[in-house]
Amino acid sequence: MKDILQIIALLLGFLACGSAVLSLHNHYWKVSTDDDNVIITADIFENLWMSCAVDSTGTFNCWNFQSMLALPGYIQACRALMITSIVLGTVGLVATLVGMQCSKIGGENYVMKDRIAGAGGVFFILQGLCTMIAASWYAFNITQEFFDPLYPGIKYEIGDGLYIGWTSATMALCGGSCLLCSCGIRSKQENNESHLQNFRSYSYQPQSRRMVQTVSATSSVPSSQYGLKIYV
Repeated sequence: MKDILQIIALLLGFLACGSAVLSLHNHYWKVSTDDDNVIITADIFENLWMSCAVDSTGTFNCWNFQSMLALPGYIQACRALMITSIVLGTVGLVATLVGMQCSKIGGENYVMKDRIAGAGGVFFILQGLCTMIAASWYAFNITQEFFDPLYPGIKYEIGDGLYIGWTSATMALCGGSCLLCSCGIRSKQENNESHLQNFRSYSYQPQSRRMVQTVSATSSVPSSQYGLKIYV
């Protein structure tokens, strides 16, 4: 059961990390909509790094955001959160590979491997939280501008990149939860080591300790038995 949970967590963590990278490079974080009074002649879509437009003739033009300091604060924060998410996911994958019971990486110290796997679960959960906050924060600003009747600019709708980000966050949270749950399950190897250690500690007791136990057991004989022997 423990090995199965760790394998599932590794797969979910790998998919979550890959989805976070895909979401970060996706152009469609927000897409322009015609459901307003502003008449536009091209479809506009943006992500955290650039803005693109496609006109009626199919001409595709993109331009990067020139100044980072000129960007809104939430875009800068979302950039930092997504990059942090990918770094945390990568560290979580390495920790999971080292801490898996079925992996030979890191030796056969299963207690230490359990702790490393638990740390990997924490990294996955932090990755999921970073991705979830970034995608939700960006989506909140889109919906806020969309439902504002006094907003003068182009209104946008939620794009595919945000849905990929939410999916990545969900998989990362599930993977981290599986790893943390697996830390509370004792594997067969750990049970065998525990039984072997108990057997060794019992078998190799010092001779003096055995003699003390024998004397104490003899001294615990009831006094009535001694009286009966004297009478006979």
